[in-house]
Amino acid sequence: MAPFINIVAMLWSLVIIISVCSPRVIINALSLNHYEKTCPSVEDVVAKVVKDAISKDRTVPAAVLRLHFHDCFIRGCDGSVLLESRGGNNAERDGPPNISLHAFYVIEGAKKAVEDVCPGVVSCADILALAARDVVVQKDGRTSKASETTQLPAPTFNISQLQKSFSKRGLSMDDLVALSGGHTLGFSHCSSFQNRIQNFNSTHEVDPSMHPSFAASLKSICPPNTKAKNAGISMDPFSSTTFDNTYYKLILQKKALFSSDQALLATPKTKKLVEKFASSKKAFHTAFANSMIKMSNINGGQEIRKDCRFIN
Repeated sequence: MAPFINIVAMLWSLVIIISVCSPRVIINALSLNHYEKTCPSVEDVVAKVVKDAISKDRTVPAAVLRLHFHDCFIRGCDGSVLLESRGGNNAERDGPPNISLHAFYVIEGAKKAVEDVCPGVVSCADILALAARDVVVQKDGRTSKASETTQLPAPTFNISQLQKSFSKRGLSMDDLVALSGGHTLGFSHCSSFQNRIQNFNSTHEVDPSMHPSFAASLKSICPPNTKAKNAGISMDPFSSTTFDNTYYKLILQKKALFSSDQALLATPKTKKLVEKFASSKKAFHTAFANSMIKMSNINGGQEIRKDCRFIN
């Protein structure tokens, strides 16, 4: 399979969701060539930085995708997750759910490269989206608060909590199941699934919805009170760097990592979608592309930052 940046490009043609701003109105429209005149080389510049980063670190694809998701879910896709804490403000990137986010350097490097050729034109939000090959044109946010990261869906959420979290952002149950497929990439620390393999409840030590052999393997990797900083497992142990539909197959095999993953079987509608995506990679890719574009239309930006880490 090709690097992630090419995979996503394959999923949907280059669509830029633009915010055309006037003093009184903001109009959302679709454009295939928003930067054609102002920064025609932006895609190539960002793609080169991302490709170079992936060649050195295979965890970059999942990290960039996660950065984009965590950015959009708070104040919209405004690049606020890239801001560093300053003064008395504790920024989003330092909120508990975001402590394990990484690959900020990829976006910062891409921004620097873009500024060299097109100063003051392309927002950090767009560069982050471009890096995930889901291209969104809008302004960068000026507000980033760690306290707001509690709005992110937790790996312990049940289906009702997941539905509520997504619906608040105008995302449907279909979007929930499709976007959860992003878990086919990346790595999870033990803390995100420890609740399922130790002291699950008063009746069961281990979550009974988890396959016994899978639970046993996780317990060996994450023993009680482990202090190993990087202890954990790939989200999809079989194809952790390939954007495929194995994630859904694992759910049906009771080998999903998070409670929120297994929860997708809790309703007939979501279970049917899991089965559909497990049997058809094409169906998953199409749904994922559509849902990512839909999520990327959540916006709230205010400026184009010169440095993604700080407001102007």
